[in-house]
Amino acid sequence: MIKPLLIEVLVEELPAVPFLKELPNIEKKWSDILQKNNLLCEFSFFYTPRRLVLWHREFKTKQDDATQEFFGAPVAMAYKDGEPTNVAIGFAKKCGVEVSELKTTVQNGKEVLFYEKQISGKPTKEILNELVNEFISSLNFGKSMRWGSFKESFIRPIKSLSIMLGDEVVEGELFGIKSSNFTYGHRMVSYDKVYFDFAGDYFCKLSKAGVILDQEQRKDMILNSIKELETKNNVKVEIDEELLDEVVAITEYPTPLLGTFSESFLKLPPEVIITSMKEHQRYFAVHKNGKLANNFCVVTNANTTEFSKIIAGNERVLKPRLTDAMFFYENDLKRGLDTSRLSSVLFADGLGSLQDKTDREVKVCKYLADKLKFEPKDTLVQAVNLGKADLMSEMVYEFTELQGLMGYYYANELGIDSNIALALKEQYLPDGVDSELPSSEFSAIVALANKIDTIFGLFSIGKIPSGAKDPYALRRAAFGVLKILNEYKFDIEIDVMIEELSHNYKELDKKLVLEFFEDRLQSIVNVNPSVLKAVLATNERNISKVVSKVNALNAIVNSSDFKEVSSTFKRVANIIKDVDTNGRIEINEGLFEQDEEQNLYKKYNAIVSNSYDNYEDHLDALFGIKPELDMFFDKVFVNHDNLNIRQNRKNLISLIYIAFKEIADIKEITI
Repeated sequence: MIKPLLIEVLVEELPAVPFLKELPNIEKKWSDILQKNNLLCEFSFFYTPRRLVLWHREFKTKQDDATQEFFGAPVAMAYKDGEPTNVAIGFAKKCGVEVSELKTTVQNGKEVLFYEKQISGKPTKEILNELVNEFISSLNFGKSMRWGSFKESFIRPIKSLSIMLGDEVVEGELFGIKSSNFTYGHRMVSYDKVYFDFAGDYFCKLSKAGVILDQEQRKDMILNSIKELETKNNVKVEIDEELLDEVVAITEYPTPLLGTFSESFLKLPPEVIITSMKEHQRYFAVHKNGKLANNFCVVTNANTTEFSKIIAGNERVLKPRLTDAMFFYENDLKRGLDTSRLSSVLFADGLGSLQDKTDREVKVCKYLADKLKFEPKDTLVQAVNLGKADLMSEMVYEFTELQGLMGYYYANELGIDSNIALALKEQYLPDGVDSELPSSEFSAIVALANKIDTIFGLFSIGKIPSGAKDPYALRRAAFGVLKILNEYKFDIEIDVMIEELSHNYKELDKKLVLEFFEDRLQSIVNVNPSVLKAVLATNERNISKVVSKVNALNAIVNSSDFKEVSSTFKRVANIIKDVDTNGRIEINEGLFEQDEEQNLYKKYNAIVSNSYDNYEDHLDALFGIKPELDMFFDKVFVNHDNLNIRQNRKNLISLIYIAFKEIADIKEITI
């Protein structure tokens, strides 16, 4: 038999950010609990800032019957001379039966003790309270709180609990609150209890009490109302998805409104205004004619038709925020990009101050400029020296996410070289997998200096990522280094760079740093790992060349006929296992006895004497030697009795292997 099931946990207002972090796990946690209890079925999860709701249209009123299997020790250990040993007696006790009721079965080729127990399902109303308590205990919001005399904690105090199975209130208790058939609606509608006599009746009653329960419906309401505001006022509201999710989570009846602030604040950089509105007030930015407008969009939770006072109140609250931002901005400009205080700010124990980090970055920058023959080097150095200056500004102290960006604005206002200004803005790029790159070689070199020093420095003091832990985001920094080196085709071999810069860092494990970069390469190329391994096995460490070779090889490896092709070239690798391919390989054509040897050598010479525009063409030519190789393997006996002829034939195959190894070590490829 099935009935609808409603579970509502009413709480004091949930903080949106920790709740949204746990949100992706919530449905799975309830699903796992149901599955463990043989009650798994479809359900919906709804939330508002004050309630967590689980809704099942069809829920079993009784658990499914289940079969539990017990496997014990081998029969040879369970019985001796036909009598049960302590092993058998203990197993029977575990199963709750007499030894005589035990059976045997074969497991992993051995006859073992076995017992199968039928378990009758319980009525669900007897266990629902236990499941709800387990579910609430499983939720992890980071911080939690205790109230009253309870030792247990939750993110916010529980106000009411409803567990309704059909028209029956299921007995239950959560943090001392007993299950009931009432809830509370929107506070601006009523503080009275809202009763419902049937699980499905809850939704209608709640809607009449001013609460939009479905979070997707609230999101649609917000977006549709914003479109109406845009049309009516000829503006464009900037939809920040992260902020939108947060606004959905903090409203039960959302209404977007358009407010205004003084045009004088538009002197501030747009990002300052947007960040101030988002971080402090949860406002969406508004644009007009492609520029930031002196408007904002606030989503109110007020269930009313009179919004003028709400708009005026939000305008009043925003003004001092922007006034503070203007004060910070003007003060920072008076002070300029001052680096004098960097020496008093610690970067990391063992690595000195921010000034020490800047000095190391200058050395890395000069090294890169020399390697790349980039000029003007002095301007690059000036950019690096100013790179951390905005960390000392009042604006970045208030909004840390604006670091680099404020340096860009201040540099422009102070008339500093435009290349330097842009490099200050882009020095942290790329800052994620999908992030854009620095827009010029100048900025790219400054960004490389920043990331390389961070990685080398922290590795030198043992701050190395392990498992899922990477508190300094070094994996992201390494990805950024590789991405820049590849996209800009910088002619830098990363192993050589590590070796030549290592003297600037104490106790730097060069091998470990190289392996760290190599591990990150997989996220750049995203191919069969053996393809990357095959290219790295050639000791190629110019990142742009590595990526180009990997992509060219991967296209061939992914072709439909590669399995057939690979068998031929695997044979090449097997034949020359005892040949020193790093030594001098000589061919004596006078020792050729068969046409297949001569034809193969002729085809090899034609391939290696040619020049190729790209690795794709080069690989096509190399793999094009397959027909001659197949004929050679079919007609020529490599292990000839004459040692000179045998070695000559192995040398011929070795030359082909070496030709491939200019791009990849073919023996490393697995499909």
